[in-house]
Amino acid sequence: LEDETAKTPQAVNAMLGKLAPPAVANAKREAADLQAMIDKEQKAKGQPTFKLEPWDWSFYSEKVRKAKYAFDENELKPYLELDNVQQNGVFYAAHELYGLTFKERKDLPVYEPDVRVFDVFDKDGKQLAIFISDMYARDSKQGGAWMNSYVDQSALTGFLPVVANHLNIPKPPAGQPTLLTWDEVTTMFHEFGHALHGMFSNVKYPYFTGTSVPRDFVEYPSQVNEMWADWPQVLANYAKHYQTGAPMPKELLDKVQASSKFNQGFTTSEYLAAALLDQRWHQLSPDQVPDAAHAMAFEAKALHEAGVDFAPVPPRYRTPYFSHIWGGGYSAGYYAYLWSEVLDADSVEWFKQNGGLTRANGDHFRDTLLSRGGSEDAVTLFKNFSGREPYVEPLLVRRGLVAEPAKSDSTAPKGEDASGTKK
Repeated sequence: LEDETAKTPQAVNAMLGKLAPPAVANAKREAADLQAMIDKEQKAKGQPTFKLEPWDWSFYSEKVRKAKYAFDENELKPYLELDNVQQNGVFYAAHELYGLTFKERKDLPVYEPDVRVFDVFDKDGKQLAIFISDMYARDSKQGGAWMNSYVDQSALTGFLPVVANHLNIPKPPAGQPTLLTWDEVTTMFHEFGHALHGMFSNVKYPYFTGTSVPRDFVEYPSQVNEMWADWPQVLANYAKHYQTGAPMPKELLDKVQASSKFNQGFTTSEYLAAALLDQRWHQLSPDQVPDAAHAMAFEAKALHEAGVDFAPVPPRYRTPYFSHIWGGGYSAGYYAYLWSEVLDADSVEWFKQNGGLTRANGDHFRDTLLSRGGSEDAVTLFKNFSGREPYVEPLLVRRGLVAEPAKSDSTAPKGEDASGTKK
């Protein structure tokens, strides 16, 4: 942890401890809704009811979601055509925030016919980078979505960056449009946030370039870039029916946004339980480590003491198969996803409170943070951007774990920062 943004076990414990009580409380409320749905259905069948178990959660949560929101994501897809999302959404937001422009190149060889290449020009008209767009799934491609830096920026070498976004969007039949889900849209904005981190790098040594930052910091800038996917000005520019050009009806997006907080008690609790379990194991001294026969007893005690031992929501990974922390490079680091999201949610609030999608805000984010790579301490970079320590409250609000605070003239939420320090 000393090499990460968090720095100390105490800081990680404080952040996880701050999130656990509201997350579990919300999960219990969600469980009550699911139990009510079970009771209702069983009664309608004339059959005895049964107690909610972990394996019932996914099935009945979808029933509750449908009953609450009457929402079918397929209704959105005609308004989310791939090229329109990229050109008039992702690239448009980058132009408004940072002054970037993009020009497609056809003269460079590509490894797949569907791969597209763009010259990226800075606000002064000079070339900043080359961006490779590899959107479609194929048999030879690994799953998931990621950013690669094929040439790293460095003042030492004089190289400009060449970065790529790789997604796995199913390719439609010939002649048919590529219509995206909302998750695929936010993934495009997310991965382009990583690309911006690489393209804006302005450091001397390749070791510090772009996304060469601590694990619990690397997802943060890309998560911030997701905010522009449903920013009204950006959305209006790209969310248009692929046949008629009609804008997406507001009521459709309202349903997406309303349902975004659904089931967050479960999602947060199962993740937190795993992250807390990771910390409990790795904060033991060698002579405290139990033998294999007592490993599950240690797990049960650790979850109970952390206040996350809620039977219908077990940890995302249990001790015997928690491969992330035993051999996957995440030992004492599974908290990193949530730590990045704390910084992200707080930064989104900063943008909102300072005028949103403006060149001044984009330039400030770029100059103080995106361009610095790993050349400065990550916490220092965040403070240079925001002017203070991060707050955890915006994440609690985003995930629906607390009510939204009343509006005030303050430029920052009151309460505690991410390390648990009173503010």
